[in-house]
Formats: sequence, structure tokens, C-alpha cells
Amino acid sequence: MGILEKMKLTGKTAFVTGGARGIGKSVAMAFAQAGANIVIADFDIAEAEKTAKEIAQSEQVKAIAVQTDVTDEASVNHLMDVIKQEFDSLDIAFCNAGICINVPAEEMTLAQWQKVINVNLTGVFLTAQAAGKLMIEQGKGGSIINTASMSAHIVNVPQPQCAYNASKAGVIQLTKSLAIEWAKYGIRVNSLSPGYIGTELTLNSESLQPFIKTWNEMAPLHRLGTPEELQSICVYLAGDTSSFTTGSDFIVDGAFTCF
Repeated sequence: MGILEKMKLTGKTAFVTGGARGIGKSVAMAFAQAGANIVIADFDIAEAEKTAKEIAQSEQVKAIAVQTDVTDEASVNHLMDVIKQEFDSLDIAFCNAGICINVPAEEMTLAQWQKVINVNLTGVFLTAQAAGKLMIEQGKGGSIINTASMSAHIVNVPQPQCAYNASKAGVIQLTKSLAIEWAKYGIRVNSLSPGYIGTELTLNSESLQPFIKTWNEMAPLHRLGTPEELQSICVYLAGDTSSFTTGSDFIVDGAFTCF
């Protein structure tokens, strides 16, 4: 099988949490372009359905939306039930949903801390765990990709975000742990650590506008990345070309963490 054939995801099924917009939507589109059927798992069901419809129409694959709260075990289990009913199997899991609360540590409430940890770390655990269980049951392996962040490697400035940084560092160690535990089942688990990405929410956020100029001045490439610049690494990790790649974290940040 040639390299281009190995890059194809034809006949595979992928779910993407936080898939309605931003990085999740972009990667879901890339998976679909490579031939995979797509499940958009998002709390915002209206936007998720809109994205699924767009993917199905443009890429000629089956794409559905499932309202999912990644912090709720029952909701995640419902997602797995729908996948089994609609597609019979699961091959790729992109555990991507995440949030950030920019509050100084001395002012952060316990509720704010827990909200970030619950979505970014517990949510990744619950969705990866559910995907892993289904893949083990199927007995044919699979690929799980967890969204971490360059914030797992550095402390971002000028914005304060201790809970976000801690949660993303936890995602990387969780990824390594799952990769070791599930290697015997042929399940590969890797993480993606994006740098500053210019999603619609980031570019249109009034609270982040003051920071963007500073980020660009600090960045070696002097710009934000785009969601599309994360597509190829995710397609690589999802497909057969990465058959010897597991337990790794891939930093895609325009060299921001090099200094």
C-alpha cells in the first residue's frame, strides 16, 4: 500500500468533541475529506447539526450531530450508543472540547477551577475512556487524539490561566498513560498541542483582543496559526501512516515554545 493510500480514512468513523466550530470543525472537515464518516459531538446541538450538514453536503460522507456534555458520563455513553447504532464501529476519536477562564490565581474561585478541569481533563478522560472501551470491544484497534496545548509546556503571558495550563499538562500525561495501557489492543493514543490559533471565537473575542497583538509580537512567525494548519497532523495521526506513533505529543505552535 502506497503512502497516499495509507493517508486515506475511507470507511472509517470518527467522532470529534467540540466539533461544531473552530479547531474541531476544521479537523472534522479534514477527516471527511480523507473519507471518514463523522460524528460532531458538541453541547451546542444547533451549531453541531449545521456543521454536520455542511460536511455531509460538501464531502459526500455520512455526518451526524450528537449533543454531548463531555463532563457527564451518561452523555458520553449516549454518544457511544449512537455511534454503534449509526455506524456499527468507531475507528478515530478526536477528544478536543475545551475551555479557558482567564482569571488571576488569587482571584479564581473553586467553581471556576473545577469547570476548566472538568471540561479539559475529565472530559478528555471520559471521551477517551469510552472510545477505548468500544475499540477494545471491537478488537480492531483505533486511534485516539487528545487536544492538549502548548500551555502544557509553557506559562502563557500576559493572560493568567493557571487552571487551563494545569489541565492541558494533565492531558499529555493522561495520553501517555492510555497509550501504554492500550498498546496491547492496537489502540494508539497521541496528543496535539496547538499554539495560538486564530479561530472565529478567538478573533472575535473582546476579552482576547488586547492579548493578540502581544502574542503576535512574541511569536517567531509574528502571527496566529489557523485551524487548517492543524489538519494534516490530525489526519496523519488518525490513519495507518502513524501505525508506530503512540504516546507522543505533537506541538504545532510556530516555534512559540522554542524559547
